[in-house]
Amino acid sequence: MQSHPNDPFLATSRVPSPVRSVLAALLLAACGALLVTFPAVAQQRPSNLEPVPDIPPPPPATLQLAPGVEPEVRIIRREKETVEEFRVGGQLYMMRVTPVGGGTPYYLVDYFGDGNFARTATYDSGVRVPMWVIRSW
Repeated sequence: MQSHPNDPFLATSRVPSPVRSVLAALLLAACGALLVTFPAVAQQRPSNLEPVPDIPPPPPATLQLAPGVEPEVRIIRREKETVEEFRVGGQLYMMRVTPVGGGTPYYLVDYFGDGNFARTATYDSGVRVPMWVIRSW
């Protein structure tokens, strides 16, 4: 492909050989300086390090949750399945359905609180944005 002097996209500018060798030498020197100084900087430790704190003890067993915060579980046994209903504040938010005879359990979860349940194989099917009820009427 030939270059055209009036077209900047087709023109190929070549750096003269002495300038190219000087630039290459400067680039090589800069990379060498980084390779020499980087490990020394990485090994320096700050003087204000503090030890990692121990794991805090678990809360006391006498801690009582407010009524309505702990889920209420209702177990319904049917011929072909066992259904566990989970409610908080009287509102049904999840059902775990276990088929009789050792089948794989699945979950029906109301993610938005609108009464529409979605079936999932596990209760934790991914990351969801927190959706708290600010006000209801």
